[in-house]
Amino acid sequence: MTQDSGQDGGGNADQDSPWKEALEHYLEQAMALLFPHLHERIDWSKGFLFRDGELQQIVREAESGRRYTDKLVEVYADDGEPAWILLHVEVQGEPERAFAERMFTYYYRLYDRYRRDIVSVAVLTDTSPSFRPDTHRYERLGCRLEFAFPVAKLLDWRQRWSELEADPNPFACVVMAQLAAKGERDPHRRKDAKLKLTRLLLERGYSKDETRALIRIMDWIINLPEHLDAEYVAEAHRLEEEYKMPFVTSFERVGEQRGEKRGLQKGRQEGRQEGRQEHAVETLLRLIERKFGPEAKKASRARVERAAVGELEMWLDRILDAECVEDVFSTD
Repeated sequence: MTQDSGQDGGGNADQDSPWKEALEHYLEQAMALLFPHLHERIDWSKGFLFRDGELQQIVREAESGRRYTDKLVEVYADDGEPAWILLHVEVQGEPERAFAERMFTYYYRLYDRYRRDIVSVAVLTDTSPSFRPDTHRYERLGCRLEFAFPVAKLLDWRQRWSELEADPNPFACVVMAQLAAKGERDPHRRKDAKLKLTRLLLERGYSKDETRALIRIMDWIINLPEHLDAEYVAEAHRLEEEYKMPFVTSFERVGEQRGEKRGLQKGRQEGRQEGRQEHAVETLLRLIERKFGPEAKKASRARVERAAVGELEMWLDRILDAECVEDVFSTD
């Protein structure tokens, strides 16, 4: 996902991290809200497996430079021909002329590698009403190609705000946070919108862990200048007391406990790093078990859980071509 300049103050808005975390936590709910017809044709009872490490290798092969928020997931279709397929979810934050072509490039590279059915969808979080790419076409000397993919334009949900407020689906909160972040350029109004969403979350009666996870995502999406961020935290603490729900996120606690000059910002960065590490550990262990069996997973667990993010990402790349588990951890 590309960065958008719609939020001012408080540094560059980090739009990749919250969307990655939101899709990892709420993939099924996201599909139910944004792509309901597709959601109905996936057998969620069989679970799903993220294969982002494999997708990133394809992305690196296809282009250099710009990076995007994208997820590759192994799911089971339930459309009369039960089989696992690959679901590619791309989140795009600003208009891009070649977006549809890039979606096709990822599609054919994925198909060429796996020879499996690929379903590609796009979530457009930009503020341009006219940017709605859903088809890539090519024609030359009688040779024709048309690649079409489902698109969810979050801007359309502004007219359906009341539906989002009434929807118990937790991903509705993510969409509202994104709309508030992109729609409110004035930082004071953005702070008010963030507090309103915080109150709404507390009123929904989610579990403590669910509430904390959603507030963490919302806090990343709705960026505020430092002085307004401090005001938000103070007012959020008052809501915490009112609703008797301790929801201060882990990255805020890290910053507060260390008492550093910019503890909140530093704590957030550390929280994101920790989240990346936890996800990489979980993904790598799943892939080891799937490729080499449960004993290999058991034998590798301690080493994997001790590893830093850089090592984990290197191992995730290696597992694609590894013939045995030792190849994954080779130092050669």
